[in-house]
Amino acid sequence: MRSIIFASLVGLVGAALLHIVIVLALPQFTGRDAYTRVLSLLEMDSFFPLTAEPGPTGLNNADPFLRTAVCSFSVADAPARFVGRGDVPFWSLAIFDSGSNEVFSMNDQTAVHGDLDLVVATPIQLVELRKSPPEALAQSIMIEMKDEEGYAVLRALAPLDSFEDLVRTFLAESRCEPFQR
Repeated sequence: MRSIIFASLVGLVGAALLHIVIVLALPQFTGRDAYTRVLSLLEMDSFFPLTAEPGPTGLNNADPFLRTAVCSFSVADAPARFVGRGDVPFWSLAIFDSGSNEVFSMNDQTAVHGDLDLVVATPIQLVELRKSPPEALAQSIMIEMKDEEGYAVLRALAPLDSFEDLVRTFLAESRCEPFQR
């Protein structure tokens, strides 16, 4: 009797784990994960603003008070630099690897002087940058990313209609580009 109960419990736990793995892995197999969707925007190394209506990729800006822009990037040849300046009520940036795992996030409260200035690099590139830091990166936050490709999501808050132009300008003028010495 004990062996039947034990076998049933092991079977139920195994089935639950199998279902969890399948549900979590399904986006990777179907090509409908966030990274694949961002890559299909065909806008590498520049922020692409999302609209309220889902586009052909299915990405959209669903929050009525947040405006969102995404950027896919590669650090295979050079570090990526993210720069944004503007007097918006709030902004946040999240960096994800190609597996859609969050690598780093920050907002205007954790940034130097409230400005976005971030460099993403591989471990080797980061060592080289720290050996002889360029003057342009004096105030930059530098983070390490083991994966060579990823994407960034930049969000800015527009709590009132009067902030709309300011927020859209901030997103349009923010840069996501390879860092050149």
